[in-house]
Amino acid sequence: MFFRLQRGGAVRFQLTINGSPMTDRQYPEVSLHELARLDSSQREQLLTRAEDDLEPFLEGARPIVDAVKNDGDKALARFGQLYDGATSLEANAIAATRSEIDKAFDEIDKSMIETLEYAADNIRRFHEAQRPPEMWMKEIRPGVLVGERSTAIDSVACYSPRGKGSFPSVTLMTAIPANVAGVPEPIILTPPGADGKVDPATLVAARLAGVENVFKAGGAQAVAAAAYGTATIPRCFKIVGPGNPWVAAAKRLLAGRIDPGLPAGPSETILLADETANPEIAALDMTIESEHGADSSAFLVTWDAKLAHAVRAAIPRYWDHQRERLAGYSSAVLSGQRGGIVLAQNAAQAYEFINDYAPEHCQVLSTAPYEHLSYIRNASEILLGEHAAGSIANYMMGPNCVLPTSSAARTHSPLGVHDFMKTCSVGHMTAAGYAEMAPHTHRFATYEGFDGHANAVSSLRDAARCH
Repeated sequence: MFFRLQRGGAVRFQLTINGSPMTDRQYPEVSLHELARLDSSQREQLLTRAEDDLEPFLEGARPIVDAVKNDGDKALARFGQLYDGATSLEANAIAATRSEIDKAFDEIDKSMIETLEYAADNIRRFHEAQRPPEMWMKEIRPGVLVGERSTAIDSVACYSPRGKGSFPSVTLMTAIPANVAGVPEPIILTPPGADGKVDPATLVAARLAGVENVFKAGGAQAVAAAAYGTATIPRCFKIVGPGNPWVAAAKRLLAGRIDPGLPAGPSETILLADETANPEIAALDMTIESEHGADSSAFLVTWDAKLAHAVRAAIPRYWDHQRERLAGYSSAVLSGQRGGIVLAQNAAQAYEFINDYAPEHCQVLSTAPYEHLSYIRNASEILLGEHAAGSIANYMMGPNCVLPTSSAARTHSPLGVHDFMKTCSVGHMTAAGYAEMAPHTHRFATYEGFDGHANAVSSLRDAARCH
């Protein structure tokens, strides 16, 4: 492989094998953002995501939502034909049949089935460890026991996107914790392909996750179907899973009808690299999340100028190892305002930028990654060391790959078993416990002016027991 620089900020690469050129692509230069040179508005611009302004999508999603509410499966079939190119999709074929799921096992390579099984096992192990106890109780005063009881949500929809490809990994990551949590009958919503069918690997993943109810619906119409229910799709109390801005817009519109789950939009990542990082590994890993689409975000943050320039020079070499469409996505991200190299003046400034950004994915490239860990407060996922490639975390490691985006890591956690469960408080009190707490309660209620509250723990209660 060799490369040459051209004037005008473009970098031209030519991949050669045995001296024969394989590709001859031209890429824009990777962006370099020096924090010391940015004013407050320019720094704020770096923190902005593609999903931050949903207004145009809200306007477009509203009639789609209304159509599904009114016309149900007929609207789903119509939108599947219009938006997914599934011209053969009919209203009576929205559900994937058991025979379609059976057939899917013959439509993909056996080695891929083994990989799905391996990933499913790792994901299940992690989420089983995460599952809370059914109930816990603690005696906080003599005769006063308090605790929590955890139960599964009755109905949850798992959304598995398909716009830029198929994502059986998301199917595993959403459906397995639903199953571990004990959701009675979770469902999977995923867009149909042009053939009107569900991606076969997604069907295999669904069955491996223990879910047989798979429906051919994507985008805003899928969210509406889960919120209102149709003749085919049951109404759900919650929907989880990542999606494009149309999905996000529909979730916002229907938040009063269905719990929209954590905000999970276009992919975003920050690589924190210190002076010990390998620039080639850093450059390679910068192509992971940035290839999802031009609406993704991907930064490498460092305070080492030599490393910054080395990574910047190395990234385009790896674009020639990607298909042209994916390399185009990655180069669009890394050469724009939502990607590239962020050069900080020192480690403290780098940590501050990361915490302000609150990324979906954060990978620490260092020979001593744990030295940086305590300084990163806001990130949905933190991967430590050069072997913890983001792609392994996305598919295989076990922790969930459905993560809060657009700075939601400041207040939200990754998708997990807890998202498919809810808790209720439990309290039990003996006579001895009542005797201790009743006078304090009476005093509190009297101060706040609630007579019924106060009477319930007064001598009137003692009199009531005698009747």
